[in-house]
Amino acid sequence: MNGRIDRTHVVAGVLSDSNGRVLLAQRRNGSHSAGLWEFPGGKVEPGETAHAALCRELREEIGVEIGAIEPLIGVPWNFTTKSIVLDVYRVLDFNGEPRGCEGQAVAWQRIDALIDIEMPPPDRPVVCALRLPSCYAITPEPDSDEARFLARIDRALAGGVRLLQLRSKAIAASRLRALAQQVRERAREAGATLLIHSSVDLAREIDLDGVHLSSFELMRLRDRPLPRDRWLAASCHGESELAQATAIGVDFVVLGPVQPTRSHPDVPAMGWSRFAELCAATPLPVYALGGLTKADTATARAHGAQGIAGISEFFAP
Repeated sequence: MNGRIDRTHVVAGVLSDSNGRVLLAQRRNGSHSAGLWEFPGGKVEPGETAHAALCRELREEIGVEIGAIEPLIGVPWNFTTKSIVLDVYRVLDFNGEPRGCEGQAVAWQRIDALIDIEMPPPDRPVVCALRLPSCYAITPEPDSDEARFLARIDRALAGGVRLLQLRSKAIAASRLRALAQQVRERAREAGATLLIHSSVDLAREIDLDGVHLSSFELMRLRDRPLPRDRWLAASCHGESELAQATAIGVDFVVLGPVQPTRSHPDVPAMGWSRFAELCAATPLPVYALGGLTKADTATARAHGAQGIAGISEFFAP
C-alpha cells in the first residue's frame, strides 16, 4: 500500500422554494453517514462536466430538471480513507416537484434552521456560505467623536450592510463595552449580524453574534472558543492560518491582502491567482480583503470567494 487517498469529485445543488427554504435529502440506511441530511447531488463521472453531473444526479435522485446554476462554494474534505472535493451550486431554476426517487426522505428547511440539523461534515461550510452575505464591513478604529462614528455605522446599515465587525485595538475596555452595546442595538434593528474583534469575553457578556480573531490569536488557540450558535471568524494570510482555522472550527475567514492597500503599503499583495489557489485548498467560506471595492465582488466570487471585506469601502469619512 502506498498510502494514497483517492480524491472524488462530488457536486451538490441548493434548490430554493418561493419561501426561501432550501431542499435537503436524507441519506438512506446502509449508506455512508446514513440518517444525516445533505444537499442533494452525487459523484461526477469520468468525462462529465460538473453541470452535466448535477443535472443527471438531481434528475435521478429527486426527479427535477434544472436550468441555470451558479457556484456557491467548493469544499475540499479529507475522510479517513478518502478525500473529496464537493462543488456546491445554487440552482437558479428547475422544473418538477422534488421527491425521493431512491426511497430517501426529502424536506424543505429554513436556512436559519440548518445549524440544528445533523449533516455530514462537508455540508457544514455550505450552511455557513448560505447564511453569509456577499459583503463584510469592518469598522475603522473609533475616534473621540463617538456620535460621528455611530452615524457612519447607521449609514452603512442603511446602505445594506448585514455583516459587520466592530474593530478596535486602542480604546479602553469600559468604553468599548458601552460602544459595542450601542452598535449591537443598531445592528439588531437593521437585521444585521455583529462580530467584535478579538474579545471573546465581551461577546459572551453582552450577547454579541460572534467574534473575529486576529491571525495571531487564531494561531494560539487549540479549540473553538465559542459555541456553534455564535459566529467565529478569523484573519488569514496563508496556508498555515487557513489550516488552523479549519482545525479549530472557524466559520469563515478573511484572506488578503489581495491588492495593495494604503493602510499597509509595506505588505505585499497576493493577487487573484494566489488568492484562488488558497480558496481552493480550504473548505471555509472566504472573504477577499485588501484594496477592494464592491465592484470587485463578482471578480472575487469568480476566484472562489464568498465576497469582499473591507473598511474604507463601507465607511467613507
